[in-house]
Amino acid sequence: MAISNDLLSSTLYSIRDGEVDELYKKVAFLDGVRKAGGVEVEKGGIKIQRPLSIQEHSTITQLATGYEPVSLAVNDVLRPAVYDWADFVAPIVITKKEEMENSGEYAIVKILEARMKSVMGMLRRETNKQILRGNSTVLSSLNTLNGSVSANGFLEPEFTANQNNVVGGISKTTFPVPGWLNQYVNGGGSLSMDELYNLYIAANSVAPMGDISHLIMKPSVLAQYRQLLFANERFIDTKTLDGGRMGLAFNGALAEQDPEMDFDVTQASGTGAGTFKIGAYMLNYDGIKLVFHSEGDFSVSPFEHISGTTARSANLYVKCQLIADFLGGQGVLANAGV
Repeated sequence: MAISNDLLSSTLYSIRDGEVDELYKKVAFLDGVRKAGGVEVEKGGIKIQRPLSIQEHSTITQLATGYEPVSLAVNDVLRPAVYDWADFVAPIVITKKEEMENSGEYAIVKILEARMKSVMGMLRRETNKQILRGNSTVLSSLNTLNGSVSANGFLEPEFTANQNNVVGGISKTTFPVPGWLNQYVNGGGSLSMDELYNLYIAANSVAPMGDISHLIMKPSVLAQYRQLLFANERFIDTKTLDGGRMGLAFNGALAEQDPEMDFDVTQASGTGAGTFKIGAYMLNYDGIKLVFHSEGDFSVSPFEHISGTTARSANLYVKCQLIADFLGGQGVLANAGV
């Protein structure tokens, strides 16, 4: 008996939540931003707009006698950061030939599950690559943390005086304020606890809220960090994989490795100028968010027959964007470790 589009669609809907959950769990950044409450949903809009307070509103007048004139020099402190949505879709297709060669409802359902896993795996890899490295060839409209690959990248491997990227339409050159300039440490070729703590202290000193919650490291850098802590290694229960997996910690923040962190960055000027490897991102998810459209959060469409073919397909649709509310609480460690 032929399997109806309704049955295929209902099957796809039933496995969608589990596959999306797996997508988050298998990627350090996606899992970290979701667990920290950094995944937000908006119901509509052509663009994503975030109000930022990036200037001091007024000045302080010191009173000696009480008769001094009060300075009324003020600034309009709010600036809107505006982000375009990143839209992408991937089809899930089953052909009539496959249906005939795999008779029985169970066999077709297994094919559907395998196709869904394949599509979600592809999205997971490309999304993670673009967010961390910024070099996906199919998701180039999604923003990236890598400020060396794009003039719109969030975190620059540069000291604050040399940062000039434009994030959300707001230039770091025009508004060189602490909350809009990310922290940076050049490791000088090796990893030390001093470098990590210097980056941590710099990020926390200007963060308007929250604390560093996640370190995403190059695998070899995480290995060196573990060696530094070997004598008194500590672990925390991340509760991210529902299996009690234990994660290495730094000041209470989860430290994880991701193979996508193995890429070159370039510092144009200042101490340690040159090309070298990224070491780690130090992230505060109060300032970095992943925003989804309410109807584009890995949504799936019903199965329909494709005109002119014997196949039928459903679409997996995503409408999202990586956005920044403040960058001063974020850090980049470069040139640390092999």
